[in-house]
Amino acid sequence: MTGPLVFPGEEVAVEEEYVAAEGTFAENGIIYASQIGELELDDEEYVARVRSHNPPNILEVGDIVYAVVADIRNTMSTADVVGKAGVDRTLGGETYATIHVSKISQGYTDDVSKELRKGDYIRARVTAVKPALQLTTKDDRLGVIRSFCSTCKTQMERKGNGLFCPECKYSCPRKLAADYGNVKIQ
Repeated sequence: MTGPLVFPGEEVAVEEEYVAAEGTFAENGIIYASQIGELELDDEEYVARVRSHNPPNILEVGDIVYAVVADIRNTMSTADVVGKAGVDRTLGGETYATIHVSKISQGYTDDVSKELRKGDYIRARVTAVKPALQLTTKDDRLGVIRSFCSTCKTQMERKGNGLFCPECKYSCPRKLAADYGNVKIQ
């Protein structure tokens, strides 16, 4: 049976009749809602649950995400995931991710700093969520989608397989997404 809208802390059932399931918790024999949602009392399974109207946006393997490179190390890069492709809501859960040097480019690379730089906006695919969030930019559609010059902070332009600053004339290599420069970030 599906029931009314309930709020966190609201009593929804007793443990003599139901078992606490997702969206609920039990204390001293009483089952309470742990989130806002629709109460569901399952009389076949004897389970009380609260179904959220707006479940958290949790990342899964295969999801395409947008991230900002936070740090470059010898064999990996770290990034802060800021969004999931096709979803306007904020992310729930872990957003700190790593990209191993072997997962950056389709070709061989031994230097992460030749492919990514701190502050680059990237599009990546989730390859693992446990024990830690891991990303790859190996696909042609994945990689750097926006970058700013480390010298003068001007937006870099694509020049061949690398980037060029129109202001100070600085150039550098990068693992660019096929549509670099044509991506609108809102």
